[in-house]
Amino acid sequence: MSRLPDNSGLLILPHLRIQNANAISSPLTHGFPAMSAFVGLMWALQRKLAPVFESGLRLSSVGVICHDHDEQVMEDGYTRAFRLTRNPVDKDGSTAAIVEEGRIHLDITLVFGVDGRLVDEGDAERAAVARQIADILSQMRVAGGTVLPPARTGRGSQPQLLPIPEDPSDRGPWFRALRRRWLPGFALVSRDDLLADAVACSTTPGGAIEAWLTRSRLNWSPPAEAGPKTGRHEWQHDRTRGWIVPIPVGYGVLAEYAPGSVTNARDPSVPFRFVESLYSIGQWIGPHRLQSLRELLWYADHDPTAGLYRVRNDYALVASLN
Repeated sequence: MSRLPDNSGLLILPHLRIQNANAISSPLTHGFPAMSAFVGLMWALQRKLAPVFESGLRLSSVGVICHDHDEQVMEDGYTRAFRLTRNPVDKDGSTAAIVEEGRIHLDITLVFGVDGRLVDEGDAERAAVARQIADILSQMRVAGGTVLPPARTGRGSQPQLLPIPEDPSDRGPWFRALRRRWLPGFALVSRDDLLADAVACSTTPGGAIEAWLTRSRLNWSPPAEAGPKTGRHEWQHDRTRGWIVPIPVGYGVLAEYAPGSVTNARDPSVPFRFVESLYSIGQWIGPHRLQSLRELLWYADHDPTAGLYRVRNDYALVASLN
């Protein structure tokens, strides 16, 4: 069931250049910041906008289109290693320990689902609000990276605050015009369904983790009908669903403790929970393949009873209904 908040408008911040963003998205994955980093950015930006616009604009969901990326790694065949910085020496002159930090340079477009009275303002007022928000964001960190000045000027690089058409029949043409502006690039969407299918087909004891690892790699195998006497045959890979990647999607609870029972907790008045990362499968697709905003936007979801705190995207749900 979808819990995507209803949005009356879109805030589009195109072609943001991010330097040295965090490329290590979880203990097991790297290559692009986690979507939880962008949801966290949305919340941090909301806190800065509240006093400026007197709560006239509320951010509720976010989508990411990546136009270019440059992960800071050294390659030696199939082996890659992060380019690490040398830290200053300690006070006694000894060499400081090296803490592995993965960095990546990005060119991305952020699309926020928004609502509030500012969405209903005129074109000039909305353009001024979008530019002001872009200025505020330029002073923030995006997934740990620094926002650089824009490298291009023109209509396609200007931030926009747009109302979503009220008539459902007008939303299709309106969205198709928008998605063309996001090319070339790739949007990250959730494919929880692929992981669920892989788990259902798994016969190993560690079904969930084995299914996730299987979907995370490129697997080559001979045809099922190939035998020792069939001669030459073409090996086949299992990447028929597109550009599939492993992604972290939030946190799951390991143990819970009563308020004040854990030393040095940030807030001793609330229960304390130890958590571990949750993993799923994502897919990079061209924006021109998106059929609606629901397929692009990510939003926060939580189930305290089950101990799940994660981000969700409705791409698979919408696809199953079409």
